Amino acid sequence: MEPDDFLADGPEGGPIFLFAHGAGGAMDTPFMNRVAAGLADRGVRVLRFEFPYMRARREGKRSGAPDRQPVLLDSWRDAIRRSGAERPFVGGKSLGGRMASMVADEMKAAGLVCFGYPFHPPGNPERTRVEHLRSIATPTLIIQGERDSFGIPEEVAGYGLGAAIRVEWLRDGDHSFKPRRASGVTELENVHRAIALAANFIRRQD
Repeated sequence: MEPDDFLADGPEGGPIFLFAHGAGGAMDTPFMNRVAAGLADRGVRVLRFEFPYMRARREGKRSGAPDRQPVLLDSWRDAIRRSGAERPFVGGKSLGGRMASMVADEMKAAGLVCFGYPFHPPGNPERTRVEHLRSIATPTLIIQGERDSFGIPEEVAGYGLGAAIRVEWLRDGDHSFKPRRASGVTELENVHRAIALAANFIRRQD
């Protein structure tokens, strides 16, 4: 039984996926709820948790920017330990996925799934956040919108990402996978594809 500060979805016997939120949204945003429910329907045990700054926001104790990186990384390490899983899958939305990628090898994760990786800040493509992704050994799936202001196909192609990483592109999607109306695809279709990609990846590695 997991600690009660996890938000759990899916069968207890399924592969465990620890799922962290992005910088601005809590663990129960519509996006997080939809992805967690979709993975759960496909047999994955999803455990969501919040970083300290988001828990404080929920309790009305503070607002503002996320915790500093060392705090975020320690939160990930602690969540992995408290999950009770020997080798869980890890990942998250944007910031949550990026922080997971920085502890995945160290914590011997079974796999890593990032929903919208922040390769660089919007408008600052020279400030890349990819150095550790060139040598990561953990099997990794990055699911990215083609119009993501944090990293588009032409930029990502030049990063020299490690052989353990696979990037899947969602048609005309932005950072939340939302496409333009004229694209011929809907946001829900992109999110459902992301869920299917993630579930298949986890099942193959499990």
